[in-house]
Amino acid sequence: MLHAASPPPGFCLSFPRNLHRPRDSTEPSVRARSPVCCSVPETKNGATKLEYTPWVVVGLGNPGSKYHGTRHNVGFEVIDSISKAEGIRMNTIQSKALIGIGSIGDVPILLAKPQTYMNFSGESVGPLAAYYQVPLRHILLVYDEMSLPNGVLRLQPKGGHGYHNGLKNVMGHLDGSREFPRLSIGIGNPPGNMDVKAFLLQKFSSVERKQIDTSLEQGVEAVRTLVLNGFNNHVYRFNLGQKYKYHKV
Repeated sequence: MLHAASPPPGFCLSFPRNLHRPRDSTEPSVRARSPVCCSVPETKNGATKLEYTPWVVVGLGNPGSKYHGTRHNVGFEVIDSISKAEGIRMNTIQSKALIGIGSIGDVPILLAKPQTYMNFSGESVGPLAAYYQVPLRHILLVYDEMSLPNGVLRLQPKGGHGYHNGLKNVMGHLDGSREFPRLSIGIGNPPGNMDVKAFLLQKFSSVERKQIDTSLEQGVEAVRTLVLNGFNNHVYRFNLGQKYKYHKV
């Protein structure tokens, strides 16, 4: 279900910004409001136009080219895929995160990739949540999950951290709350006695990479469905389909 804002006519709930461009950008720093806003303007007949509560979608990962394509960075890859699919430019730094502001349908959305390194992701997510004052139910975290087979996705309205250090750190910076949605991307378990850290920082095999590429496309559709429809039967069917998508009958 979509959560509609209900302020008085003419009220505009926008993304306030006091942001800094990346060093390699030629665009100046700005102090302004994003042109993407959530408003309820008055129509000619006195009725109001329905707009929606913005979403903040955060992918967890490690910054830097050495981590690109590794298992621990699939959260970043989902954000990149959404950015490309929706035409949202990731060109602004705020709260230790690379962010982009745009929309999915009529719903305002902020995409974020914390640049703090995985285990300190909360240092970015906490300030972003406080600054934009988006309710926890509209903060979606996207991250890798070893308890799921490679390429299998799961969308949940809330949950624990499951010993994921990045997720655990985020929860700590959200006053310990677990009441926020999350999209987890399966990366499987380390083979044999392989060190977990080495496994997480390893790139996918060619077969695994194909599965992940498919999951990225499905992840974009899952985020679209959630943002536009909320947690409903579509999400239930999505999770069921993901659970059995590699099961051969």
